[in-house]
Amino acid sequence: MRIHLVALRAMLLATVVLGLGYTLLITGVGQLVLPAQANGSLLERDGEVVGSSLIGQSFEGATEYFQSRPSAAGDGYDAGASSGSNLGPENPDLVAAIEERRAAIAAFEGVDPAAVPVDALTASASGLDPHISPAYALLQVDRVAEARGLDPAAVRELVDRTMQGPDLAEARVNVLELNLELDGLEG
Repeated sequence: MRIHLVALRAMLLATVVLGLGYTLLITGVGQLVLPAQANGSLLERDGEVVGSSLIGQSFEGATEYFQSRPSAAGDGYDAGASSGSNLGPENPDLVAAIEERRAAIAAFEGVDPAAVPVDALTASASGLDPHISPAYALLQVDRVAEARGLDPAAVRELVDRTMQGPDLAEARVNVLELNLELDGLEG
């Protein structure tokens, strides 16, 4: 019986120290050293949280905004269902979806289907990627400028200004941050 009590006390002590103490320590260090990242890299507009710089959002159909890449996460950008489609490159369903997206984007942007970049056609591995390529952002400049009554050169400059990288990854544009800057450009 004595051995069982010692084992129980050791388990309770380990649970408190490792389960509670370690968690509180790491949370405190995260809040002290990287508070924005520890709180989800939230973006605010007029004191209201509008999203995270780490998770994409859909702007589908809104001609006055830059469009995100497709999402395979749940019903689209569902952080609770993060995943890719798991369809291989020769899967007929994926090929059909890509061709459908290519035609829809080409019509929406008023460009040749061959001009549509690959990131506009395929979802990221997580389905939550908040970034698009500079090529996809620049493809959308004329449509966004026309919808907002802005000079395309000013919108193109905004894309260049919000572009990140290249560093360890290719150059990219965060769609939510770009759209928030776009709203600020008008305001």
